[in-house]
Amino acid sequence: MRGIVFDIAHLLAGSMVLLSFLLLYQNRLYALLNMFALQAFVLALSVAWQAYIQAAPHLYVTAGIALFFKALLIPVALHRMIRRLGIHREVETVVGVGPTMLAGMSLVALSMAVMLQATSNADFLAQEDLAFALAVVLLGLLIMVTRRNAVSQVVGFMSLENGLVLAATGAKGMPLVVEISVAFSVLIAFIVIGIFLFRIRERFDTVDVHALDRFRGERE
Repeated sequence: MRGIVFDIAHLLAGSMVLLSFLLLYQNRLYALLNMFALQAFVLALSVAWQAYIQAAPHLYVTAGIALFFKALLIPVALHRMIRRLGIHREVETVVGVGPTMLAGMSLVALSMAVMLQATSNADFLAQEDLAFALAVVLLGLLIMVTRRNAVSQVVGFMSLENGLVLAATGAKGMPLVVEISVAFSVLIAFIVIGIFLFRIRERFDTVDVHALDRFRGERE
């Protein structure tokens, strides 16, 4: 029974890493948002499973927050924002998909090597989950730095935050008040980012950060 518990926890955490790679691979905004919603759904399942195996009922609240806000509310809102702004539907990247995926695999290997070594005295389940969580965080950062479109960078930021939540729950959770505060901080940040996207689009007629550099005098 204990082996099955570990296997399911590792399957869910590993699925989040896989979905991070699929986020890196997407070249269409709508597909990117759908993949993020799926990652958030898997995060909710992972947190709910941790709540079960840790006998920590407050983590069910965290799972509900992830499901409602990240898997449903935010992706739907971003879909509508893209339609209202008339944003170009393709995700423009700084480098090609091949080098990006290779960099992603290197970051996952680094996460495994560093975290398994740093947590050698920790519980085996926590070790694996923390390694997966660090990989999700680093892949979220990679999405942010390899995408030119501001919306895709927002998705990278939220994917990074998914990794932080996975790490917190895998390491025996955190107080409920902290989880709720983090969730609402992310929601507020999303609202502020949305307002800025509308203002940027209104002023410069683009949300491509590479193109915005030219407005402040920076050219290739």
